[in-house]
Amino acid sequence: MALQIGSTAPDFSLFDSGMKKVNLADFKGQKNVLLLFFPMAFTGVCTAELCGVRDDIAKYENANAAVLGISVDSVFTLAKYKEEQSYNFPLLSDFNKEVSTAYESIYASFTNMAMKGVSKRSAFIIDKQGIIQYAEVLESAGDVPNFEAINTTLAHLS
Repeated sequence: MALQIGSTAPDFSLFDSGMKKVNLADFKGQKNVLLLFFPMAFTGVCTAELCGVRDDIAKYENANAAVLGISVDSVFTLAKYKEEQSYNFPLLSDFNKEVSTAYESIYASFTNMAMKGVSKRSAFIIDKQGIIQYAEVLESAGDVPNFEAINTTLAHLS
């Protein structure tokens, strides 16, 4: 059963590309959080999506929202990806696939190469109380989240 709007967001602790531990609980009472799960670093759709977020970061900051990108790539891969693309928000490594699984955002099989356990492209907004206010899990890795709906949700929370 998919995570529902109004339910408590599963808590997590993951390492970012700088090997700093990031805890979802640290944002509670402070900021709304936009979680963006993405399949794989250095791929076309992921790069376009995250570059769009990078370029619009002021929009998220003005909505008092922290943006966190999550994939099953290693911290080392994410560090290189973040550096090359000049991302201005943390990229978190879910190398053990626990958070992607908790958010029901993981492929059983990805692409015709049958890679198992790759994060589905997904977007979640978690409010300052830790409640999910927006949830979108995409089956096709070629699709991107509805950023108009994301921005509308964040505007209502700020």
